[in-house]
Amino acid sequence: MSVVEQKTNESTSHVSAEDIEKASRSIKAMSHPLRLKILCVLGREEFSVQDIVDLVGTSQSNISQHLGILKDKGILVARKDANKVFYSVSDEKTLKLLNMMREVFCPQNI
Repeated sequence: MSVVEQKTNESTSHVSAEDIEKASRSIKAMSHPLRLKILCVLGREEFSVQDIVDLVGTSQSNISQHLGILKDKGILVARKDANKVFYSVSDEKTLKLLNMMREVFCPQNI
């Protein structure tokens, strides 16, 4: 076994198929341009649907559809307060990934 094969086996032996599948679904869901823009806006903060509409600049129905996809894939969580729904990133691992993506892909002034 070569050194590369050995290191690859060592580094992936503790990664479950479930974790790989979840990561794959998450990255696929994030890859849409509008969803990436929504995620760039959210970061660590929580925003209402209307706030996201105002910041991203498209229709509420379009935003709601994409927020639903991100929520369904476990990337976002929703919290209802009276007649408003607020969205935020679901967990620290996802937030870490988003922070790296924001650093690379998101302009400073979205």
